[in-house]
Amino acid sequence: MSLHFTDEEFLEAWKELDKPQLEGGWEFFTETMGVKIYRLYDKETGLYEYKVFGVLATCTPELCADVYMDLPYRKQWDGYVKELHEKEYDGHSAIYWEVKYPFPLSNRDYVYVRERRDVDVDSRKIWVVLAKSSPQSPLPEKSGVQRVNDYKQTVAMESDGACGTKVFMNYFDNPGGNIPTWLVNWAAKVSSDLSAI
Repeated sequence: MSLHFTDEEFLEAWKELDKPQLEGGWEFFTETMGVKIYRLYDKETGLYEYKVFGVLATCTPELCADVYMDLPYRKQWDGYVKELHEKEYDGHSAIYWEVKYPFPLSNRDYVYVRERRDVDVDSRKIWVVLAKSSPQSPLPEKSGVQRVNDYKQTVAMESDGACGTKVFMNYFDNPGGNIPTWLVNWAAKVSSDLSAI
């Protein structure tokens, strides 16, 4: 049994694979390689939350889920990782992740919990991963590194009926610090534009 996520959260997570829920202010943001990204403006932070829908045509859902959970492998392909490991804190597992930011910005770090469940729904196998900040984990902040305390991610994957993976992801991250929200939102836009090239 999970101490961080409820059974209901796992069951709710996969539903947007079938029916995207884009009411309430979600707007189309960009599309690239068959993946559509929508965003929702958060008035409190001035930042956007994102939903991603699409198909990864050349990767099975089981492989996608395994790669997503593989922290040592992430350190090989993600050039922004400075430090990444899972550790026990007071009997509970949490992940520490320090992300390199370009000068003159301070690096950001995350302490978060995540869990994967392979869910069977009406003869469908769905891989679900939930993650969220865990500010209660007793890992002290590092000098010169900005702690991200507002992070959440939901990923649901299933077979596309061929050799690929149908994917839904919901993501929000507030990098904190003194980065103007217009700059964070601009960086998200530029990176999505570059990925379309």
